[in-house]
Amino acid sequence: MVQKPPLKRSQFTDFIVSENTLDRCGFTKWVFCPGMLFGSGQKWWGDRGKRNSGHEGLDLLFYMNNDGQVLRLDEKTKIPAIYDGTVVRVIDDFLGRSIFIDHGLQGNSGLITALGHTRPLKGIEAGSKVKEGDIIAIIAEISDPKIKIAPHLHITAGWTSGDLPYETLDWETIGTSEMISLIDPLDIIGGGSPLEGSLPFCRDL
Repeated sequence: MVQKPPLKRSQFTDFIVSENTLDRCGFTKWVFCPGMLFGSGQKWWGDRGKRNSGHEGLDLLFYMNNDGQVLRLDEKTKIPAIYDGTVVRVIDDFLGRSIFIDHGLQGNSGLITALGHTRPLKGIEAGSKVKEGDIIAIIAEISDPKIKIAPHLHITAGWTSGDLPYETLDWETIGTSEMISLIDPLDIIGGGSPLEGSLPFCRDL
């Protein structure tokens, strides 16, 4: 069992709000359709059917402003690093590229985060050092018209054993490896209490 040290909350949401001027829109909190939250057993796109396994992360797309309007992120959205760390792998995913970051060892454990469906900025590659709040990517646009899913940011986070080989990190191993203990990204990024439900904006995805 991977040890889970105490973890401070990141300022990720504050950074994504300020860097993308979401404060001008009156950002109040993230909003989720069924299937977007960590551990969900269903999809939020396509046929809304069951996933093969629980959602290994969190999908960010919608947020609410102080007028109660639900707005969405887009392909120009700048993505900050969640904590200080080192980029250890960048791989292709079905919507863009995924950036894996090691945030350092604490005792016998290390925290890994993965930011999926992105377009990494120039120079963001294995070995790159990042600070919390550094802009490292933007949300990838959907270039294939056959893919019927809205552009969004996927976040996965988990504690790992100290000897996890970085070259094994991908979307299959991160959800199944006994060397990784996943955690709910919403617990570390903040952003208010999430609202989830069968809301009108969820039917258009």
